[in-house]
Amino acid sequence: MRQAVIPRHGAADVFEMREGPDPTPRAGEVRIRVRAAGINFADILARIGLYPDAPKPPVVVGYEVAGVVDAVGPDVTGTYEGDRVVALTRFGGYSDCVVVPASQVFRFPDRLSDAEAAAVPVTYITAAIALYKMAALSAGEVVLVHNAGGGVGIAATQLARLRRASVIGTASAGKHDALRSFGVDHAIDYRNGNVEAEVKRITRGRGVDVILDPLGGPSFGASYRMLAPLGRLIMLGVSSMSGEKRNAWRVLRSWWAMKAFDPLSLINRNRGVYGLNVGHLWDERRQLEPLMSLVMTELSAGRLEPVVARTFPLEKAGDAHRFIQNRSNIGKVILTT
Repeated sequence: MRQAVIPRHGAADVFEMREGPDPTPRAGEVRIRVRAAGINFADILARIGLYPDAPKPPVVVGYEVAGVVDAVGPDVTGTYEGDRVVALTRFGGYSDCVVVPASQVFRFPDRLSDAEAAAVPVTYITAAIALYKMAALSAGEVVLVHNAGGGVGIAATQLARLRRASVIGTASAGKHDALRSFGVDHAIDYRNGNVEAEVKRITRGRGVDVILDPLGGPSFGASYRMLAPLGRLIMLGVSSMSGEKRNAWRVLRSWWAMKAFDPLSLINRNRGVYGLNVGHLWDERRQLEPLMSLVMTELSAGRLEPVVARTFPLEKAGDAHRFIQNRSNIGKVILTT
């Protein structure tokens, strides 16, 4: 087994490749020969020491993989050696071999490559929970997607369009043509424009029905102000805290700028605020399975299309992290073994 290990918190070049014996699946588990692994922003926060869920170094991060089942433990039904699957891993995904509970394993459509399949689990489940379960998105509503060029942003755009909602997306100007090709109706340049003013103009002062915000810091307060009556804000992360290395001043500034939501304001303004960390939902098979089944059905039909920005070999995990932190990606960044 080969793994990209974070031996200590630090910059993107901290990764080390290490080898060890292949794990053996126990009862209820399967072993997967990993062909591709997805990278999520939580991995970057874990590397720089800002993700409280991550084990202490040395640690192997990674929440999702795609590959082939090569061993099945006792008491596993419905999953067999040779199956092409995706799996939710909750750490350990930056490996060429993983063992996971069979309940976290799903077959994926043959039309997808391994890299495309690895781009699906976290991004599409996150977007589906946010839009379909928490926000109960309906036809004709308006969704604002921050960081619309990222993996979750593209998944959210596609899922919103399936519900016949319209989408406003924020991204740097160089990504706007790509956003429109994914289904974004209005693209806003967050670097050089005033997002609040543009949203007000586009919606003629009403605001938007649903906002997906992975940024944190002052963005949560700005998003709240942009909600229409009965609007719902789903907070997905705090990417504003990240940098190449841990920076206490940046973290403090971002934390200080986060809005505290007054219950009376929520009541009087008829708004809802949700927090979402899909990494804490791995045991909620009853709730995740129907959403994953829906996603796989839509992928099979070609109504959803995962977008892979770029692939990197497993041993270049640091380069992949740097690529994401430079905001270079349009779509998901994938490690291949």
